[in-house]
Amino acid sequence: MKFTENNNDREKNEGDKPSRKKPMYPVSEGLRMYLKSHGREVHLPVSYNNLLHYTWSVPLKDKNGNFTAWEKVSYDSRDWEYLCDGLVKIYAILKTEGDFSFISHLDVARVDYCTFGNSHPFRIRIVNKFNDNYDHYYIKIADASRIYGLELEHILSPNRVTFFTDQNTLVEEHIPGIPGDIYANQLLSAPETNQIRLAKEFVKFNERCFVRLLGDMRSYNFIINITPDIEDYQYRIRSIDFDQQSYEGRKISTCHSF
Repeated sequence: MKFTENNNDREKNEGDKPSRKKPMYPVSEGLRMYLKSHGREVHLPVSYNNLLHYTWSVPLKDKNGNFTAWEKVSYDSRDWEYLCDGLVKIYAILKTEGDFSFISHLDVARVDYCTFGNSHPFRIRIVNKFNDNYDHYYIKIADASRIYGLELEHILSPNRVTFFTDQNTLVEEHIPGIPGDIYANQLLSAPETNQIRLAKEFVKFNERCFVRLLGDMRSYNFIINITPDIEDYQYRIRSIDFDQQSYEGRKISTCHSF
């Protein structure tokens, strides 16, 4: 097995050919009615456009000191109190079905912004003030093709996905796991890795992507979950990028990261 791309190759590989980024598709009335009837369309206290009014940003580095595609953004103090309260409430909508009685110990530790790709998401870090544990979720532009991808993942795959929309805003839960490119560079050749089990899981993941016409499954667009078992490890590969649901027509682009 072999990965063909990693984080450091993104800009280089994309610069080798003209950019053909997928356009953003607006949510149609039919899709909006579906989202409302299935509880996906809810009123959110903060919109994507609200988060765009930041005052300055600082590039973020990973734990090894390397620059990432994310920037930490800051807001005017007059706006931050309103945003902080709304972002905590959105987290409660994702995790507790809107029960705000559990949020008094929560706070917003950081808001990050990503300029890579076409979705330009915000990543919200929520921290527990009692024990400093944290969790993340994402706020993005409501792109219809991504919404279709999220809903089909929820319906057709073994995985459950929590997301909500409000007009042009899309809120998604964080999908935890090790990004495929990082796993390839750091863990794929480790002695404890069961490459046969991993390969079998990748075949199943690849078939699910192909049947659903879910394209653009490069190594940084899916994650790997590892669960210690009785005698070995269990692997689960999950997609985290749904923008090209039923968009990319070439067979080889469905999943070509190994």
